[in-house]
Amino acid sequence: MGNQIKILDCTIRDGGLVNNWDFTVEFVQDLYNGLSAAGVEYMEIGYKNSPRLLNATEPNPWRFLDDNFLKEIIPVKKSTKLSALVDIGRVDPNDILPREHSILDMIRVACYIREVDKGLELVQMFHDLGYETTLNIMALSSAPEHQLIEAFEMVKKSPVDVVYIVDSFGSLDPADIEHQVKKFKEMLPQKQLGIHTHNNMQLAFANTLTAMRNGVTFLDSSVYGMGRAAGNCHTELLVGYIPKTRYELKPVLEVIEKHMLDMRNKWEWGYIIPYMISGLLNEHPRVAMAYRASEDRDKFVDFYEKVTSPESSIAPTSNR
Repeated sequence: MGNQIKILDCTIRDGGLVNNWDFTVEFVQDLYNGLSAAGVEYMEIGYKNSPRLLNATEPNPWRFLDDNFLKEIIPVKKSTKLSALVDIGRVDPNDILPREHSILDMIRVACYIREVDKGLELVQMFHDLGYETTLNIMALSSAPEHQLIEAFEMVKKSPVDVVYIVDSFGSLDPADIEHQVKKFKEMLPQKQLGIHTHNNMQLAFANTLTAMRNGVTFLDSSVYGMGRAAGNCHTELLVGYIPKTRYELKPVLEVIEKHMLDMRNKWEWGYIIPYMISGLLNEHPRVAMAYRASEDRDKFVDFYEKVTSPESSIAPTSNR
């Protein structure tokens, strides 16, 4: 099993949701070199969204990846492949070069269950341009079963290489993950599967291992867990735990020591009580993130009472 596993580090892409992609070129280069030395198979270097579709007025090279810029940043590719993520309605096809002219190897498409048809149109386009592709179906914990079945019928006919199980709200536990993986494997027997977890309830690593042990081969993670709100499964945990001879922990630790200790003091991510509460309620962490940005950031009881009151737009729900 270990030889089939692929780790995809999304520190820049998901971590950018923490700091508005305020990463230095030095950090991104050091991260790429460190991940390559560690044997990590993929690094997601940002979003391939189109600035004009988002009315972006300020340059943000990791949110709006430019192929010429990337070639300057990483003039020599190493063993680690590069991926980018796109969102439905946020990418202009004219901004995507054929793979032979790009430094990118993989383009991943993120969508909600109701948008799978649009997501697969993008997958087809990227596939035809020569890229490896994934479809990342977000918010699975709130997706109705009948919509999943309909979506899977479309996915079966697509050329997508990997289909991702995404625990967007950090609300799933290992039993939920096992259930989802079995369902995906039964309905998509010809597709590789991936897992993307969030750490709202301290279960990102456990959930990722559960997925791996049930046949999922693409494992998303981020160094030091850096990612939106509660963050992701830690790359250093996977590199240190998975029995694969080419994984080396030391290069990842060097990146953390050189860069991420200071970053963690500047920007907040990881297991924090409001994010835990949003995970328990199976809700998007946006309300918790806004609360953490307010003067009441540490009034955990007040936050809990607000989001669980009958008048709240966030009411306790569970699909587990």
